[in-house]
Amino acid sequence: MADIRLEGVGHSYDGGRTWAVKPMTWTWRGSRAYALLGPSGCGKTTLLNIISGLIIPTVGRVFFDDRDVTGVPTAGRNIAQVFQFPVLYEEMSVYDNLAFPLRNRKYPAKEVDQRVRQVARLLSLEEHLGRRSRRLDAGRQQIVSLGRGLVRSQVAAVLLDEPLTVVDPALKWTLRSKLKEIHRDTGHTLVYVTHDQTEALTFADEVVVVNDGAIVQAGEPAELFLSPAHEFVGHFIGSPGMNMLPAEIVAGVVRIGPSEVGLAAADGVHAGRSDVEAADGLPAGPVRIGVRPEFVVIGGPRRSPGVAATVTGTDRMGAYDLVHTLVGEHPVLVKTEAGALHEPGSAAFLHFPAERTFLFRDQVRCGSLAPLDGRSTA
Repeated sequence: MADIRLEGVGHSYDGGRTWAVKPMTWTWRGSRAYALLGPSGCGKTTLLNIISGLIIPTVGRVFFDDRDVTGVPTAGRNIAQVFQFPVLYEEMSVYDNLAFPLRNRKYPAKEVDQRVRQVARLLSLEEHLGRRSRRLDAGRQQIVSLGRGLVRSQVAAVLLDEPLTVVDPALKWTLRSKLKEIHRDTGHTLVYVTHDQTEALTFADEVVVVNDGAIVQAGEPAELFLSPAHEFVGHFIGSPGMNMLPAEIVAGVVRIGPSEVGLAAADGVHAGRSDVEAADGLPAGPVRIGVRPEFVVIGGPRRSPGVAATVTGTDRMGAYDLVHTLVGEHPVLVKTEAGALHEPGSAAFLHFPAERTFLFRDQVRCGSLAPLDGRSTA
């Protein structure tokens, strides 16, 4: 179970004109479960293949603990890798497919049998152990591939590249729980690539968000949801994602059009400081306000800090409603309790709670709202 350390690692497929992975320094700590989360084409799989040795990076070095493995082929890195689609010996039984990685490394027969049956039990493959792999459906074949990757108890890391893509959706929740159980059992360093935020947030100890070849934020799921450090994280994490609105800081006060919505507090500046202190920490000028639909409050007295809006429609989601509004020309979603009455075309007033509303410049979070301390809306 190794620490995986990248030092200045980057990769280009066209001689450096563009970067699939922009040069980065990063460490995955041993025995933790990580998710690499981002949209298709953002560099997740390239980064995973650099770790596994399938790709030699254009620049930088890769370390497993203190061992430089940059030029070491995959077979010499002692890793297990599971790909997006099944990789099996189709004429072998499920048992023999699971046993193959262990037998190939001369594990004792008793240990092979014990480990195969343990993984089969965890993945609900026990009744299929005697069947040939080619007779299984694609989803079950992928579960066997997953088992092959997890069957070895002593590996530097287990790398999984969107392993549940072809698995029936009804099984995905169960398998994610099983993966966490296996991870607790083995203590592998585990890196799981996915574009599905649900998979990432329900599975990983730490989620590493990737966009355009760069890591934009890493943290526990709650941290990414409640405290995004980048507009992309606010947009990509959450369903629906964070509302973003253009605003301006004037004399330490955040305004959306003529309406004051709070004081501007630079990151690290706490609520309760004066306008001058806030303005000193965060210069005047344009910003973007980010607030999640879950935290926007619709209604309430006009004298409270907030902004006027117009309701354009409501999506009935069963357990909750999503109210669509417009602030000027800018859409804002509000998540409310089910059955709330907000008629299309009606006027509304939106409040942005200071502790859940952030300020962004050049897509990077620079601060947050602080209460206006009773001052009325302009």
